[in-house]
Amino acid sequence: MSSPTLLPRILSSVGSQLDLRTLRAVRVLRPLKLVSGIPSLQVVLKSIMKAMIPLLQIGLLLFVAILMFAIIGLEFYMGKFHTTCFDDVTHEVVDERPCGTELPSRLCPNGTSCRGGWLGPNYGITQFDNILFAVLTVFQCITMEGWTDMLYYSNDVEGSAWNWMYYIPLIIIGSFFMLNLVLGVLSGEFAKERERVENRSEFLKLRRQQQIERELNGYLEWICKAG
Repeated sequence: MSSPTLLPRILSSVGSQLDLRTLRAVRVLRPLKLVSGIPSLQVVLKSIMKAMIPLLQIGLLLFVAILMFAIIGLEFYMGKFHTTCFDDVTHEVVDERPCGTELPSRLCPNGTSCRGGWLGPNYGITQFDNILFAVLTVFQCITMEGWTDMLYYSNDVEGSAWNWMYYIPLIIIGSFFMLNLVLGVLSGEFAKERERVENRSEFLKLRRQQQIERELNGYLEWICKAG
C-alpha cells in the first residue's frame, strides 16, 4: 500500500475516534479577543505575566515557611487530636472536640471519659500526624480560615500556656507578611506597566504633534516659495 493512500486512511480513523464536542470547548477562548481592544485589560494581563517570576520566587519562599511550620507542628502535636469524650455506657462520641486527661487540658464531664480512637477535627483532615496533613493544616491556618479553632483544639489537648507561641507567629509570617507580599508584587508590576503605557501614549502624542508641525511648516514654506 502506497504512503499517499495510507495517510488519508490514518487521518480518517483518528478523526473518527476523536470526539468533536471536545474541540468545541475551544470556543470559550473567543472572548479573549476582547482583551486586544481594551487597553486597561492589556495592562492587567501584562502586569500578571511580568510578575510570574517574582510570584514563583515568593511561592517557593512561602512553601519553605509552610514546610518549616509543618515540621514544628509534627514535633508538638503529632497524634494529639485523636482523643475526645466518649460516653461510658454507649461508648459513643459525646463532643466533637479534643480533650485531655489532666489539667490544664479540657477534661470530660461526668459520665464520660477521654479516650483515643477519634478521627479528629474536620473528619481527621486538620491534624499533624504526617507531613502532608501538617502542610494542609498550616496552609489552612495562613488563609485565616479556622486557625482560631485549631488554637482552641490545641488548648483543649495541652492547655493554653504555650500554644499561642506557635500559632501567632504562623499567622504573622504566613498571612500578614507572605500573602500580602504577593499582593505587593502584583501592585508594583501593575504600577510599572501603567506608567509605561502612559509614557508610551505621551510619546506617541508628542511624536504626532511634531509630525503635524513639520507638515504644516513644509506647507507654509511651499506657499511662500509659490508666492
